[in-house]
Amino acid sequence: MSDILIVDDERDIRELISDILRDEGYSTRLAANSDACMAEINTDPPALMILDIWLKDSRMDGIDILTSVKRDNPDIPIVIISGHGNIEIAVAAIKQGAYDFIEKPFNIDQLLVVIRRAMEASRLRRENQDLRRRDVTQAEMVGSSPAFKALKSHLEKVTKSNGRVMLTGPAGAGKEVAARFIHANSTRAGAPFVCVNSASIEPERMEEVLFGRESAERGIEPGLLEQAHGGVLYFDEVADMPLGTQSKILRVLVDQQFQRVGGGDQVRVDLRVISSTNRDLTAEIDAGNFRQELFHRLNVVPVAVPALEERREDIPELARHFIEGFNKTQGLPLRDLSEEAEALLQTMIWPGNVRQLKNVIERVLILGEGTDPIAPSELPMPSETPAEEGRIVLSGGLATLPLREARELFEREYLLTQINRFGGNISRTANFVGMERSALHRKLKSLGVVTSSKSGARIAHVEPEAGAD
Repeated sequence: MSDILIVDDERDIRELISDILRDEGYSTRLAANSDACMAEINTDPPALMILDIWLKDSRMDGIDILTSVKRDNPDIPIVIISGHGNIEIAVAAIKQGAYDFIEKPFNIDQLLVVIRRAMEASRLRRENQDLRRRDVTQAEMVGSSPAFKALKSHLEKVTKSNGRVMLTGPAGAGKEVAARFIHANSTRAGAPFVCVNSASIEPERMEEVLFGRESAERGIEPGLLEQAHGGVLYFDEVADMPLGTQSKILRVLVDQQFQRVGGGDQVRVDLRVISSTNRDLTAEIDAGNFRQELFHRLNVVPVAVPALEERREDIPELARHFIEGFNKTQGLPLRDLSEEAEALLQTMIWPGNVRQLKNVIERVLILGEGTDPIAPSELPMPSETPAEEGRIVLSGGLATLPLREARELFEREYLLTQINRFGGNISRTANFVGMERSALHRKLKSLGVVTSSKSGARIAHVEPEAGAD
């Protein structure tokens, strides 16, 4: 990008600067007044602007143009020039976002140095933004279970639109990864993805963080809404947003514009909004904690992200994905999973879902030694009390039951775990547990275990007794 817009009411100055810049390899456009300047910017924003403060026969002066451009195109570096310069004007220009201020008559070499530095600063800023978009939280979706395939199918459909998406599911299930997948596969993939963690921002600072602020001392400080302009704004755990902020966000969704804290100008933004929550927002609305109008605006396309329990088949694939990731990013050992460790991971309880699995894998790789396959003994056990070799630890409830009841309870829980481990596939379960398929069906019926569809997968559960509430 080397396109420079020169705005000056003196024709000789415009053309002189243009000739010099063209000799240096830049392409230039010229504007004599504010109307011509804004028309050029609206047609195609330049890589840099050289802007005169005083413009004769113009609706806006240089400071007005600077304010307008920085509001709608904050990434364009602007170099201010003036033949009537003084410290006050220079300070005002810098506070409004100008890159630098040069007084006429200016030194050509000085102007070229400032332009090169401004262009380089702009390039570095764009590269930093690109790096932030490709940060450690990747948009890669991992899995092959029916529940995962159903989720990915829904996400692929919404990438083709600009509609607002509400992702629901338990904490740690991968809602942010799903949001990033939508962004990475949409027409906005080259624009910013900005995450707003509603729970981590102090309520009294929420509006300042979102909308930015203006002050005489510090000038314009863009908020997250401006940083997301042209891209995706992701509200993580939106139920934690303060009520007062909810009403203002609702207005932004309607008008696509807002005012900074302490400012008077309307700032226009082009945003796609994706939200997530692990709460029942209908209940939050009934309790007076969430605005119903905002819910309807955000919940245009609801997508449920399944818990890890509903996609146990994906656990080995996810674990290997995390092992490869930690090897690349942290240099941790590239280890495989033993069959026994794989089976144990699939039968463990995961209240923290995919995030918890990732943490467990990282801990095992940090504490482990060598590159041998990960063994079951390296994984966290359900009980803090170690069992003797060849024995298992009984829970307190199971140990107090008669043998017949304890055996039935153990068989029910064991078969529930194995069926869910194999995604509801009875044939694979029967093969693993060493039973004929017909015998397994009879055993499941006697134990009251049935399977049903949930999130596109077959999930085993205990059938409620007749007449039970």
